Amino acid sequence: MPSSPPRPRRTVAVILLDRTVALAGHARRAIGGLGASSRRTRVLLAASLVVLVATAASVVLVLRTPERLAPVALDPPPDVALPTDPAVGGPDPQARPAASSPAATRRTTTAAGPPVGAAAPPATAPSARTPSAAAEASTPTALRAVFAIEERALLSYGADVTISNAGRTRVTNWTLVITLPRESLEVSSVTGARATRAGAVWTFVPDGTTAEVAADSSVHVTFRVSGAPISSTPTACTIDGTACTGLPD
Repeated sequence: MPSSPPRPRRTVAVILLDRTVALAGHARRAIGGLGASSRRTRVLLAASLVVLVATAASVVLVLRTPERLAPVALDPPPDVALPTDPAVGGPDPQARPAASSPAATRRTTTAAGPPVGAAAPPATAPSARTPSAAAEASTPTALRAVFAIEERALLSYGADVTISNAGRTRVTNWTLVITLPRESLEVSSVTGARATRAGAVWTFVPDGTTAEVAADSSVHVTFRVSGAPISSTPTACTIDGTACTGLPD
């Protein structure tokens, strides 16, 4: 035997509507059964029936379309981000460049150069001292020496060496070298220097009185050589490596 189809499920609105209709029917029959003496009662029952029907209709509408009475959803307010302190030592992401101060602007304008049309500053005159003059002032001038025989004797003679400084600066600590023709010749009576020998070569260095040769001045070294002037005159003479003048031929 085939099973009967399932009855459709009744909603709350349908059930409420059925109950309202049943109550309305009962109320109508009750009103019809009342006599003329109970007119007031009939009016009250009719009004109650109308209110009941209206209430049922309103409930049915609410149950069938609940979305019409749903509260309006308001959009949530935008999130307000609270400022956070930057990490210690880290850069500030919202840091703004500091405005340049008027003083900095003035310095920049000044450094950029003179305005257009302004006269150029006069050129600085070069130094009066040329590089050659500066080099001459810093480099000591070479000394000059002149050999001369002052006193002749039969077996000896006296010699005078004039050491001069023609430069602009003083010179100290010079060396005079005299080379005699033989090692047997002796030098004595030295003034203005101290003498040492190495064979026939005699070296003279200044003493306390001639250690400094001022600019445009000279000092003298004198000594006596034991030997005939004709065969005992020096064969070479130098002052700081520069040859002397005045040697006999």
